[in-house]
Amino acid sequence: MTEEKIKNLLQKADKAAPAQTPVCSSLTAAVRRRAGRRRFVNIAAPVATAAALLIIFGAWRLAARTTQTKQHQNKIASLQAEIKELHARTDAALKLIQEVLENQRQQRRLDELQTQLAAIPDPLEEIRKQVDKTAFILVYQADRMYRELNQKDSAIRAYNRVMELFPQTQSAKVAEQRLSQIQNNPPNIKELKI
Repeated sequence: MTEEKIKNLLQKADKAAPAQTPVCSSLTAAVRRRAGRRRFVNIAAPVATAAALLIIFGAWRLAARTTQTKQHQNKIASLQAEIKELHARTDAALKLIQEVLENQRQQRRLDELQTQLAAIPDPLEEIRKQVDKTAFILVYQADRMYRELNQKDSAIRAYNRVMELFPQTQSAKVAEQRLSQIQNNPPNIKELKI
């Protein structure tokens, strides 16, 4: 090809190109520029591809790290939830243990009080014993009045008083027998039995 044809082809290519670059007067300078561009494009394409791959790899790594970070955060959140649940269970168990211990303490105290209560004699029985004792003493004194002091009227009043105050006692029955002996028999002191 001739120089003229090459020049025409280059001019047509320049016009067809979107950005028009000024045509150099020297064809060799233009060819060198184009060759430099092609070398740049030939070098830039693999570099751009490598850069794109690096960007894609970086984005993938970032996404992977983000995913791992989210997974770690989810694990941490689930562990924290489990810890809270364990705390709640532990608190409930401790509360239950305290209630059981308190119930046991109260039961022991109740058992102790029941034992003490069982050891206390029945107050009604104690009163009955005292009533019997008092009635016996009154009958004994009435017997002495009648036998030793020969105070028949005072003894009769004492026997009547025992029967009036303590009608359900054995001493009241004894007092009734003594009264009948006194009223039916003449005063013979030796016949009275205690």
